[in-house]
Amino acid sequence: MYFNLFYLFILLNISFTTQKTRNSINDRDLLAIFFEDIQQLKINKASEVIFKIENTGLKDKIKIYFEIKKCNGFEKHNADDILKNIVIKNREENLELLLDLLILSENEISYNNDRLKAFDYAYKGLELAKKLNTDFLEREFLILILNIFKNGIINNDVNVEKYLDQLFKLSKNNKVYLFKYYEYKIYLNEIGLLKTDLKSKIDKRTEISLDCFKKLESLIILFDKNNSINIEYYHLKALILSYNNTELSLTNLKYELKLLENKKDIFFNKYKYENLKELARKLAEKKQFLEAINYLNQSKNFESKITPLRNKFVYNLYISEMYYGLNKKDSAFKAMKLGFQNSISLNFKNQNNLISSLEIKNKTVEKEKQIFELDTKRKQNLSFLIATLSSLILISIIAALSLKNSKRKRKLAEKEKELETIKNLTLLKEQEITTINAMVDGQEKERKRIAEDLHDNLGSVLATLKLHFENLKINREKKKIDQKELFNKTENLIDEAYLKVRRIAHAKNAGVIANQGLLLAIQMMAEKISSADKIQIEVIHFGLDKRLENTLEITLFRIIQELVTNIIKHADAKNATINISLYDKNLNIIIEDDGKGFDIKKVNLNNGMGISSIKTRIEHLNGSFKVDSTLGKGSSIILDIPIL
Repeated sequence: MYFNLFYLFILLNISFTTQKTRNSINDRDLLAIFFEDIQQLKINKASEVIFKIENTGLKDKIKIYFEIKKCNGFEKHNADDILKNIVIKNREENLELLLDLLILSENEISYNNDRLKAFDYAYKGLELAKKLNTDFLEREFLILILNIFKNGIINNDVNVEKYLDQLFKLSKNNKVYLFKYYEYKIYLNEIGLLKTDLKSKIDKRTEISLDCFKKLESLIILFDKNNSINIEYYHLKALILSYNNTELSLTNLKYELKLLENKKDIFFNKYKYENLKELARKLAEKKQFLEAINYLNQSKNFESKITPLRNKFVYNLYISEMYYGLNKKDSAFKAMKLGFQNSISLNFKNQNNLISSLEIKNKTVEKEKQIFELDTKRKQNLSFLIATLSSLILISIIAALSLKNSKRKRKLAEKEKELETIKNLTLLKEQEITTINAMVDGQEKERKRIAEDLHDNLGSVLATLKLHFENLKINREKKKIDQKELFNKTENLIDEAYLKVRRIAHAKNAGVIANQGLLLAIQMMAEKISSADKIQIEVIHFGLDKRLENTLEITLFRIIQELVTNIIKHADAKNATINISLYDKNLNIIIEDDGKGFDIKKVNLNNGMGISSIKTRIEHLNGSFKVDSTLGKGSSIILDIPIL
């Protein structure tokens, strides 16, 4: 209660300050009001503010930004020629340059789907906004960067919390930006980018999201009921507060849809798309498949044009489940096949893990600039001192020779520095080529694995299915074989083919999960298995703060996955523990269970339970593999692998 009163007191003070601001005619103040209206989704009011700006240069640039923001990838904007002429380098650092960086960043997201460039522009804008003390643009660049994180461009970046903290510090006296802070904190927490200290990361994540949503509930009552920001509030409420209550989630989503029905502006297309897609998913959970398909088909009217392949993948993935629920197995199989093709075409790793290096690069450039300025001043002072001394001692021959020698040494040092730079660039190129070769090799192996799965698992089923169809054709008139029995066998083969394709697709998805990080993949696997309530698996980790080499992570994930499968199939265990730790370049993995155990002396470890294959893979990694088991007391498997 006291917390809500405190927020109310602050925000009443904010309302008074905001009203005072709106009566001001200062262009900077008008820009601040414009961006605040955009964050509240007040498109018409933002448009009205533009015409009050007196400075022609600022007005023209904010018009370009508004058009890009409003169209948002759903219609072509008319600023292409202007964008081509925007030059960033060697520009005067002023408000117009900040707006140009904001325009370029937003344009990369909305029309080129190049979030790497968008982040580069946004980061430069953020640093310049700090330098020029323009808080309102600093907030806009922070929100832009957080939105790039939200859209999954970085898998784990420690700086995301730094950007959140900066937004919070700039938002304490403004309810709109406080709302945006808690909104992005929820989204970033839900996709696992925020740090947690508890063993159970899922519980901690839920606790953080619910705490943030309580803050949002305290804020939303201070907005007008007709404020469009309610659209984002009810969408969050459906996804976060009622995620485990399908009925309550549907209620909030339908209320959000009601708010969106009156929004005819193209700016709201992305909100309509997400709402209709989520409605379809929730209705499918309730087995209301026909209504779900209706909403999913409606969502296609509001798709962004910049990600057509991703849109197709999501659509085929969702509708295949819905067709299968309606027992339309042919349609489900066709949609699943198309979705599988989309998933192969999609490059899920585009631009991942590059933004951190960009940020380091930008910081390095800034540092080099400062060092250069200091060095220039030092050289100027040195030149002045030499000139003064030269005038006092009449430029003696010894001084002239000394100066000549100094210049010669400096040139030699500069040449050595250039050679070192060339050497470093050559090394980086070689590393880049090695990385590309490894990536191509990995892709080739993955294609071979998928081809083998299709040939071994699906090929024989399809061949048998073809024979059955030929028998159906031959026996249509002769009727030598029971037609009904032959139809049933053929239908069973179609079901089997469908399930094999699903298994291959799920196996591919497991690799994608592993690529997101070994620890996260193991935790997700353990959570999924534990949710069946037959065995509880706990994951304990220590020292795994950084990613390992990608191929090593995938290999280790497959080994742990196979060992856990053995526990499920053979151990009759109720509980299991996966303990993984990294210390002093040595990775230790201990997998224990409380199952029935076995007598090691009577078990052939070279053949049983796939142990032989695992031992071979561990030996290939120069590691050791030990098994400890006692009848009736469970078993332990210990892996020690050196990390080079």
